[in-house]
This record gives sequence, C-alpha cells and structure tokens, in this order.
Amino acid sequence: MLSYDDRFKNAKNDIWQHTINNDDWNTGWVFDDDRFELLKGSDNVILDFLCAVFHPEHRYEKGYWKEYLDKINDSLRKDGYELYESEKISGRFVYSWRKITDAEATSGKFIPFSVRKKDEIEKKAILLSIPKKARREVVELFNRYDESINRTNETGWNYSINTKEAVIEDLREHYLPMSFDATGKYSETNNIEEFVKNNLPYCVFDAIELFNQHNQKNNFADELNILLERNGFSYRLLGGKIELSQPAVQTKEIIREYGLKELISQATLYNRSSSVTDKQIAVEKLWDAFERLKTYYPNLNKQKSANKIVCEMSNENETYKTLFNEEFAKLTRIGNEYRIRHHETDKIDIIDRNYYDYFFQRCFALVDLALKYLN
Repeated sequence: MLSYDDRFKNAKNDIWQHTINNDDWNTGWVFDDDRFELLKGSDNVILDFLCAVFHPEHRYEKGYWKEYLDKINDSLRKDGYELYESEKISGRFVYSWRKITDAEATSGKFIPFSVRKKDEIEKKAILLSIPKKARREVVELFNRYDESINRTNETGWNYSINTKEAVIEDLREHYLPMSFDATGKYSETNNIEEFVKNNLPYCVFDAIELFNQHNQKNNFADELNILLERNGFSYRLLGGKIELSQPAVQTKEIIREYGLKELISQATLYNRSSSVTDKQIAVEKLWDAFERLKTYYPNLNKQKSANKIVCEMSNENETYKTLFNEEFAKLTRIGNEYRIRHHETDKIDIIDRNYYDYFFQRCFALVDLALKYLN
C-alpha cells in the first residue's frame, strides 16, 4: 500500500510513524483510512480484516481477545455473518468467516446441517454419500464421548441425560428423528445409533453437529475430522458446523505464503455454491490471489517476481514464455476493466451469472499451473 506521507515509501512505514513514533493518529484511524476500505468497501474486506486481527500471529494469547471475538460475533450475526475456527497453526485456532442463514441470524439458535442447507440439498447442489464403515466409526466415536449432562425443560425441571439422548431431543426441535429398518421402511426412532447407521447422509451430519454442541471442550471435533479425512470426505467440522474444506487446488503443500493459500481455499469453496453472490466473491478472491501470486518472491519487485514465475512455468522455452506472459497480461487487464470487485462501480458490469464461471475457470487454470512450478 502507498504511503500518505511523502517521507515514506509505503503504508507500513507511514503507520509506524503516526501510531508508534509520533502517536498522532486517533485510536480508530484505520476505519477512516481509505486504503483499508473498512467503512466503504465490500463486506468481505472488513471480514477478512477481522480474521487477520484474530490470527495467532497477531493476537495476544494472554489478553482478552476471545471476549472481543465473542462480542464482534454477536454483532456480525445480526447481519448474517460469523467468524469461526477454520484450522489450527501450532495448536492455535485460525479464524475465517462464513455466512449464516436468516433463521440463525434472527433466532440466535443453532441450526443443523440439513436445515441450513435445505435449498442446496433440494436443488442437488450438495450430493453426499456416507458408507457403512464411516457410519459405524461415527457411532463408535459417539459411544466414546457419550457422557451425562444436565438439562432444564420448559417448566424449569432439572434432569440428567446422556449426550446421545440429548442429540435426539435436539433433533426433535427441527424434525422428527427417523431411520430405515431392515425392510426399507422409514419410521420414527429414539436410538441415535440407528439414526446414524440407517439414515440420509445429511441427517448424519445433523447428529454430528448436535453431538459436538455438547462436547466443545474436548477432542471430539479433532477426532471427527480425522475420521472424515480418513474416509475421503472433503468436509470438516469447523467452528461447530460441517463445512467443505478441501480446496480444489492440489498443490497446497508448496504454497509457502499463507495469505495466498487462504485466498485460493476461500475462492474454491465459494465457487462450489450455486449463489450468484458467492460466485462473485469466489472470482474476487481468486483475482486477489492472482495479484498476490505475482509478488510471491519477496526479494523481487512485483514485475520481476511475475517474470520469474513465468520463466519457471515455461522452463525457459521462449514460445511458452510468450504464451504465459500474454495470459498474465490479459488476466490483469480483465481485473482492471471488468467489475471483478463489486465495490468498484466504474468497471464493466458482469451481466450474466455464467460469466463468473468463465472468469473463475480461466484465472484458476493459470494460478493452478503456476503453483506447480513455484520454487
């Protein structure tokens, strides 16, 4: 980012001068600084900023960061978003953001997977299959983490119940728990093991999420995610909800720059959605990743870093070097001329939802190829 102070070459030095050296900017300066777009930019700009605030590299673990996170989430949920625990670095949670349903935003109650994703399931935008082996492993995990918990009913009566029974009670708040019997008949059940072993896969995810609601202080989520990964699922239990987690790009291990990896992961996840808004966000994040890719080598300026990437992609072959240079230039022009970032109102509008798929696939193809050659 450029500096607003002629004495400095970038925003970092500018900020240091006015917040550390002179301390002449007010505490909330960042919200009025147009470079950050926190007040007037798109929603994902401030949400990404908040995730960075709570990143392990930035937060003070012995401080009150968790209390601030909870307060901020209370505010965000009223507008349909929340910050959640998306992964760990050295045992410390990294936060990402996600949309929540209108029902979650208005009621403040937890909504299980099949209810949250009802529209996507009905449109067959989500297709799931859980083999019997994985279902048995889920039941075994439930049995190991089953414990006695205390509950209070609507009349104020306190009673004791085990976790598996509590899940059945919780399910009844959303729908009648049912399972298939040996003849294929779908009927009511009070047995969580039958529910998991002989039910629709979306309902199994409901049971997992609700079971986790009572086991958030132990290792249930970690073990469940290992189970999902071992059985080849691209879903993980993240921040209490089952979410798609495996990015389409398969070169994850060689992406040494965390911000680049995060942008690509988020872009591929949003692109799986059928929502036009999510498609737009996917394209925006992917173009941000494309721009960040150009600066992959920090000891070089942006142009020289991009040239180095092209040389590696082309194996120094002049014909392919020309091809990739032209593609880099063309994608840069698309990002500059079209409304890839929806808060930029002076660009060419993307007038057809299918064009988002075109832009995404074209940019992703180049980024994915480049990642395979990075040193």
